[in-house]
Amino acid sequence: MHPELATRLDFVGYTAEKRHLLADARDTILQAMRPALDRLYRQIAAYPETANMFSGASHIEKAKQLQSEHWGHLAGAAFDGDYVARVKRIGARHAKIGLTPQWYIGSYAIILDSLIESIGAAPAGPRLPFFPAKPDPRFDQLRAIVTAALIDLEMSVSIYFEQEQASRAEAMAALQEREKSLASLLGAINETVDAIRTGSQEIAQASTDLARRTESNAASLAETAASVQEMDQRLKATAQSARRTVERADGAKATVDTGRTITEQAVTAMERVAESAKGIDNVIEGLDKIAFQTRVLAMNAAVEAGRAGEAGRGFAVVADLVSALAMRAEEEAGRARDQLTATQADIVTAVGMVEKVDGALSNISGDVATVNDLLTQMASDNQAQASAITEVSATIGEMDRATQQNAAMVEETTAAAQNLAREVDRLARQASSFHEAGASAASPGAHATVKALAAMAG
Repeated sequence: MHPELATRLDFVGYTAEKRHLLADARDTILQAMRPALDRLYRQIAAYPETANMFSGASHIEKAKQLQSEHWGHLAGAAFDGDYVARVKRIGARHAKIGLTPQWYIGSYAIILDSLIESIGAAPAGPRLPFFPAKPDPRFDQLRAIVTAALIDLEMSVSIYFEQEQASRAEAMAALQEREKSLASLLGAINETVDAIRTGSQEIAQASTDLARRTESNAASLAETAASVQEMDQRLKATAQSARRTVERADGAKATVDTGRTITEQAVTAMERVAESAKGIDNVIEGLDKIAFQTRVLAMNAAVEAGRAGEAGRGFAVVADLVSALAMRAEEEAGRARDQLTATQADIVTAVGMVEKVDGALSNISGDVATVNDLLTQMASDNQAQASAITEVSATIGEMDRATQQNAAMVEETTAAAQNLAREVDRLARQASSFHEAGASAASPGAHATVKALAAMAG
């Protein structure tokens, strides 16, 4: 006999004789167990609270088999360690699946009722006439069966309560630990809330400052965009003026080139005049020689007229006139030579001046070409600058729009930060009130729960 059962059996007076009666009734018990279990599981299926504990017919059949084996072991009246271990497993299993004593005791009541009904219906045996009636042996068997069943029920229920008490003790310890953790958590939450409050205030202040700076930057960008746009327009006008200046310079260069051509033609014409003047000089020289010879002939004629006397007087007058005409021709030829010499000198001077003008025009043409190149480069640079300024203007426009959007986002961020600060303050007040309520002890609800668990565990 197992030590845990000795006291129980002694207390209820379960003697060895009763154990023998129980063992003798084993076959009867096993025979009556099948209909008893059938009746029990019909009742179980009729109630959702118990029916939901089984997954199906196979599960029920397995449970019937295990219960039949258990009753067979109980009817053997061994009450050994195997029996105690089996009862403990059953009680622990019932506690695990949540089968409360209400249904467990009711199940025993159904089985015992069926057993009593089956045993009571069995024949009591022959009765001999003329002999006094003997006590019905079935009565003693029923007493032994009922007592053993109640002991089995008591052990199962006790184990069930032991399991429940252990579970409640664990729950109570876990709850107390959670209370400690909750207190620590509340402290940490308060510290975190303080940090968040400080951070949210700093964020709100920073967002406000950033909003002001962003608005100022937006205004500056707008002014810069306007200035850049004006600069763009001016550069475009300058580029246009540079292009017109290049065109004018091209026209001036063409005019200077034309002037050089005309100057070269004038020099050529003057050179031809100079050559012509040389021919005229030869002609004048020939005329001068003719006049000289004419004067010599006039002198000879005068001499001959003097010799002729009165007859040659008219010829002498003619000779004088011819001589005077020759002298006048010499004088005119001299004056023509002087005038031609002066004209040649003027032509040489004019040619030099025209050559100087051609040189000046050549220099002007080179300078105009240089100025043209510079103006072309300036026009190209102005066009490039105008294009760059246009791109800069577009970029600044994008920056201006982005800054405006950033300003709107900063305003939203500022509002969100202020809302966060208010929510943090509200959370801080709630956490502080909760922490103050549980600073020296657990919260009222949790404390009541712990007390209730402690009472059930005790």
